[in-house]
Amino acid sequence: MTATESFGAGRPQRRVFMGAMAAAGAAFLSGQPVAMSSDETGAEHPLKPALRVARDAHRRVLQMSGYECIFAKKEVVDDDLISQKMKLKIRHEPFSVYMLFQDPREGREVIFVSGQNDNKLLVHETGLASLIGTLSLSPEDSRVKAENRYPITKAGMANMVQAVIEQWEVESKYGECDVKYFSDAKIEKYEKYNCRVIESSHPEPRRQFPFQITRLWIDEKTQLPVRVQQFGFPKKKDAKPPVIEDYLFTDVQPDLRLTDSDFDKDNPAYNF
Repeated sequence: MTATESFGAGRPQRRVFMGAMAAAGAAFLSGQPVAMSSDETGAEHPLKPALRVARDAHRRVLQMSGYECIFAKKEVVDDDLISQKMKLKIRHEPFSVYMLFQDPREGREVIFVSGQNDNKLLVHETGLASLIGTLSLSPEDSRVKAENRYPITKAGMANMVQAVIEQWEVESKYGECDVKYFSDAKIEKYEKYNCRVIESSHPEPRRQFPFQITRLWIDEKTQLPVRVQQFGFPKKKDAKPPVIEDYLFTDVQPDLRLTDSDFDKDNPAYNF
């Protein structure tokens, strides 16, 4: 298949997409699909319009000095699917992160500030583990990597979207790419959000395609990127594409003026 031949995404009926969603084991989407075909874009690769949307979403995130949210993630680490949910504070300059875990390890706190604390994480556990006090760990420490696919330096919406942008920039050099757009999509258990979804997919595993399906969710109200889903290529014929990464930001409080105190272990509201 040539690159030009693979640009056409067709015009899928909604029932076809819903069947594919069920097969992938993904969250239900109620939006209407609109496919991007080569006839509509000329010689332009179908990922080029998707990249423009992703870059715009990335700019919107960086326009905020900081924000708070609830962050839920599912990701494969060493062949295990790990799920975590936490309260998250992000400040972009200097890059700063505060995490308060909700499930599992409720009460665990993590602080990271670029250029401070020897560029290490400060970690406070709960229960008996709290007796050892605050831990100072490298982002690449094996104990940290055992629970995380990426280091804390990649946390937050901006880094999440930047990873998709970099992926799509590489994939836009090749064919065998299908892109669909969905409006008024719903996130399971978060029906208050109406989202636009861009979905890219590839029919066959290739060296240049790390995932079979990528979905970028953008909140219609705030125009912020609130979710990224990545599905791998199934290892067996007719098997479901497995979830590799699923990152979700909800209850976003945008453009907060977070201060140094928000990322200080001596903050009286924290339990370090």
